[in-house]
Amino acid sequence: MIIKNVSLETVCGITSSIPDNPYMEFAFAGKSNVGKSSLINGLMNRKALARTSAQPGKTQTINFYNINDALYFVDLPGYGYAKANEEIKAKWGKMIENYLHSSKQLRAVFLLVDIRHEPSGNDRMMYEWILHQGFKPIIIATKLDKINRSQIQKHVKMIKDGLKVEKGTVVIPYSAQTKQGRDEIYELLDSYLDEGESVQA
Repeated sequence: MIIKNVSLETVCGITSSIPDNPYMEFAFAGKSNVGKSSLINGLMNRKALARTSAQPGKTQTINFYNINDALYFVDLPGYGYAKANEEIKAKWGKMIENYLHSSKQLRAVFLLVDIRHEPSGNDRMMYEWILHQGFKPIIIATKLDKINRSQIQKHVKMIKDGLKVEKGTVVIPYSAQTKQGRDEIYELLDSYLDEGESVQA
């Protein structure tokens, strides 16, 4: 995949309706501070189009990025942010659920989990939630550069076991520093695009 042009096309707040987009969508979910904005910027080859922040929990909207007029990256609000009050958390949850349930173009959901730690209760809940909505999450194990190369397989197994993933679930270790893992994600996206073209043909 070669990124030619990207733009933040739609921002949906709690009361917004989900746009009826013309191209397939790929959503990114993960708890606050897992590196979601860094991943999306890395995939888009942009330094700061997706807003990264020293304050976790800043993404309080669903942001739709148009990629090459061919597909959308959909940045979902980060979950599990301790300082957000329960009412706000509930509204974010409803917003994510509404999107997963009602988008006509959603093809895949990437769930980001920190490779250094066992998945949290929120990670497990989000994994099961995505499954419940009919999608098989693709796991992106972020912060790969924070562990030794020799530890990668052990930590990937820890994530698989912690989430109790279904057989055949794809887990891609990713580093925002080196961009390791980006090509595998591009290949996955390309396979969906190729499949879409063959269906249309």
